[in-house]
Amino acid sequence: MSTHKSARQAPVRAAIIGYGLAGSVFHAPLIDATPGMQVAAIVTSNPERQQNARKRYPQANILATVEELWQDAQSYDLAVVATSNDTHVSLGIAAMQAGLPVVVDKPMAATVADAEKLLTASQQSGKLLTIFQNRRWDNDFLTVQKILSARLLGPLTRFESRFERYRPAPRAGAWRESSDPKLAGGQLYDLGSHLIDQALYLFGKPERVYAEMAQRRPGAQVDDDSFVALHFPSGISAHLWMSQVARISGQRMRVSGLRGTYEKWGLDPQEDALRAGKQPGQPGWGSEPRDLWGRLSTDLTDDNIHLDGPIETEPGAYEKYYAQVRDAITHGAKVPVDPQSVIEVIRVIEAAQTSAREGRTITLP
Repeated sequence: MSTHKSARQAPVRAAIIGYGLAGSVFHAPLIDATPGMQVAAIVTSNPERQQNARKRYPQANILATVEELWQDAQSYDLAVVATSNDTHVSLGIAAMQAGLPVVVDKPMAATVADAEKLLTASQQSGKLLTIFQNRRWDNDFLTVQKILSARLLGPLTRFESRFERYRPAPRAGAWRESSDPKLAGGQLYDLGSHLIDQALYLFGKPERVYAEMAQRRPGAQVDDDSFVALHFPSGISAHLWMSQVARISGQRMRVSGLRGTYEKWGLDPQEDALRAGKQPGQPGWGSEPRDLWGRLSTDLTDDNIHLDGPIETEPGAYEKYYAQVRDAITHGAKVPVDPQSVIEVIRVIEAAQTSAREGRTITLP
């Protein structure tokens, strides 16, 4: 057997930097569940997280510092940056300089300038870079794409999308609640980076951005209740809400056209499943019961779809993200999320910040 062939059959060895929510709930379980990949190392200086990581991934090297990872970089095939937002760029660049392809958690960076530094480092090093915009594989978003590809709504007019949660008091000491701009805290960066990414993925680059950003909770240092409106050259408008102060959430998605409407309530089940210790590949992964399906009403006809009432939700599929990362590393396939597309998301976030601060609509070049 040639060494080349055996190397290709070997699993992609992933080193996960950071073992907080992103590393422990999302990245590690998804990598572990992906055929042809393994959690080979976890970097965390927190003793409790080290203990949890050893228990869940006994085969992984548990490292206290990234310096240990860089010194032994040849033992790994991928670095996953799942740390606080202010370290995404520096750790991503350091990983590529150490010779490793990189997955960077969202948001890619706090500014367009910093995001472009990451992309430049990828281009100069020749190392793969992709961003973890996992909610492109949410069940509702996959269903919307299926409906739009079947042209069941006629000419589109409006896309409405919400991530609304309820946390009545800011979490003391949490970096996501910090006003330090380097940490990219607040809802516009956190939930907004998903909502904006989905809208741009569907409709391209917007030409105008309007936003409102509020700090509603006593003691809040960053936006906890925000709204963004995007207007696209096609005439489509996207209205996006992101909040930590909604005790009852509105519709998750509503897509309107001149011939039909699709509406969906409730969140994709994959995050809750991952938090509960479940993984892709287990029975029922990503699917939801009929009573949670969205509703489609259209006067257009399609032999395969019930046209006025519940429409089955496509199963959510976060596992496809890391399957595509594996294929990009082993076979040179396309990365699941092009970093250039995420730079456009950061550009919209910057425009939204300006709009909210100055109380006006921003026209993008």
